[in-house]
Amino acid sequence: MKRWMKYIKPYWIYFVLGPVCMIIEVIGEVFMPKLLSMIINQGVGTAKQVGNGTMYITAICSLMVATSLLMLLGGIGGAYFGAKASVNFGADVRKDVYTKVQKFSFENIDKFSTGSLVTRLTNDVTQIQNFINILLRMCLRAPGMLVGGLIMAIIIHAKLALILVVTIPIVLLIQVLIIGNGFSRFSNMQKKIDTLNSAVQENLTNIRVVKSFVREEYEIKKFQKANAELKSAGISAINLMILIQPLMMFILYGTTLTVLWFGGNQVIDYVHGHLGMEVGDLTAFITYITQILFSMIMVSFIFIISSRAIASGRRIAEVLDETIPLSDENAKHKEFEVTKGEIIFRNVTFRYYKNSEGIVLDHIHLHIAPGSTVGIIGSTGCGKTTLVSMIPRLYDVDEGEVLVDGVDVKDYDLVKLRDGVGMVLQKNVLFSGTVADNLRWGNLHASEEDMKAAAQAAQADLFVHNFTDGYETNLEHGGVNVSGGQKQRLCIARALLKKPKVLILDDSTSAVDTATEAHIRKALREKLKDSTKIIIAQRISSVMEADQIVVMEDGTITGMGTHEELLKSNTEYQEIYYSQMDKKEVDA
Repeated sequence: MKRWMKYIKPYWIYFVLGPVCMIIEVIGEVFMPKLLSMIINQGVGTAKQVGNGTMYITAICSLMVATSLLMLLGGIGGAYFGAKASVNFGADVRKDVYTKVQKFSFENIDKFSTGSLVTRLTNDVTQIQNFINILLRMCLRAPGMLVGGLIMAIIIHAKLALILVVTIPIVLLIQVLIIGNGFSRFSNMQKKIDTLNSAVQENLTNIRVVKSFVREEYEIKKFQKANAELKSAGISAINLMILIQPLMMFILYGTTLTVLWFGGNQVIDYVHGHLGMEVGDLTAFITYITQILFSMIMVSFIFIISSRAIASGRRIAEVLDETIPLSDENAKHKEFEVTKGEIIFRNVTFRYYKNSEGIVLDHIHLHIAPGSTVGIIGSTGCGKTTLVSMIPRLYDVDEGEVLVDGVDVKDYDLVKLRDGVGMVLQKNVLFSGTVADNLRWGNLHASEEDMKAAAQAAQADLFVHNFTDGYETNLEHGGVNVSGGQKQRLCIARALLKKPKVLILDDSTSAVDTATEAHIRKALREKLKDSTKIIIAQRISSVMEADQIVVMEDGTITGMGTHEELLKSNTEYQEIYYSQMDKKEVDA
């Protein structure tokens, strides 16, 4: 409860006024049957005997009208304040979950699937929001009607009210059995929603790959399986709600018939002048019995919704309680900024799975001088991307340390560290919006001239100008309406606009031709003279001109030097060179 109190406190007035308004409505509902019985007993009875019951009936009816108006105001107020409280509560929880996800390290993101996080941010928060809305409207109404109805039923006829001694325990037993089965079923249903969301998201994101490999039928079957599992889990959970209503109605009507049988005999006795029960009292008693059982149905409904909300709450708590191993809370030099771009890897070791023996980076020692251009080359999976991910601290080292400008990256403020590092990842990502919007991710306040200069350096300005709307051209989600090479050049331009002291290009020119790549390298040398440039590449032509080339194999550095030095001394580099270069070029 302590966790959720922080979301209640800002809106406590709504959490108080909602139930208070519902109490007003409950008071009216409790007294209405009594007023009706008074009309039947005294008003109609007086009219029959004396012929003077009209004024009495009018007075009681006026009181009933006034009570109805108060109930109307109470009902509207309860619904309004309940909605205000629940919607604000849900919005704040959703904001905190989203903020926490934004702080996740890559290690945290790897733990949760994207589909699961989407479900927790949407469906799970909605379940809690709906529960709070229902709870505020029923938390006092249901108990109020139950207690009020019981008191009034006992006042009217205590012996007849003993029927409830049998009915209420039966209802409670049904509720316990249903609630006991509800939590596991709703938890399972939320997991199936996760699976379905993940399948849909993966398919729609990669729809072009699906079509190019003619895998539509496979994906349809995969979706149908996830959808069928969700349907099965949903039916299993909803069956509880389907079952409880007819059971409760059966008990309600059975109790009503029992009351009519015994109460009817009491009325007959009263008509014949014996000690018994008046017709108005029997009518009111049946209404109170209905109120009592309906209030218990409400309580059952609250418990069923609560079992689903508890399951959702636990899933949200998993995100909020997730420990982020990568933070700058203990940073010693939060005021430092990246000013030179010198990078030192000192005995760095890293594993993705901390308990496994598989080492991704094995005791790496590397010094990168400020303002230099360094190429990193090696076979696929040798640890190139992991190595450079340590610089902006996307991952933390297991052993050793990474220094930027002589300061351990763990001692930097994360924002300042990452502001000083520009990174173009292997998977180039563009967002829905205009070309200009995407470029300004590098610098939100960049002028049009700065934006065009960065695009020119990345060899993107020419094709952007050929678009009908130029830099105001809308890009679809993921940049699917531009080619792979265009996407890469836009991502490079976005990084250049940041004017970083360290620029990392992770195989980011693989989709452009060699001539365009040469122009990009030339622009980098001219535009970012003082910045450190790290180029990861598969093509040896991309790194041949670098001041230093690092050769990696199985998480270790097997060679460092210039192109000429490595060509003479490093076997791995020689193999890559001779496998890629034309024989005529080699002979020359």
